Amino acid sequence: MIMYTVYILRTSANTLYIGQTKNLEKRLQEHTSKKGNASKYLRKFSSFTLVYTEKYATLSEALKREYFLKQLSKDEKESLILKTF
Repeated sequence: MIMYTVYILRTSANTLYIGQTKNLEKRLQEHTSKKGNASKYLRKFSSFTLVYTEKYATLSEALKREYFLKQLSKDEKESLILKTF
């Protein structure tokens, strides 16, 4: 069964990036390479750290959750991240 991951990355400038993927390891490698399918936003930063993940059974669920998380304020996102530790 394919699982989709919604994830949050913290950049070297302490900004947050939210995305979703069906292969987190591959997606993080793409972001790190700063080439091809890498996020244009993340290319601006020297590094990033994975700080949060959630798993979903369907792409539809993952996309809805990604959209919801992107609508939160930075403080709300930080609170969500803190709750996972």
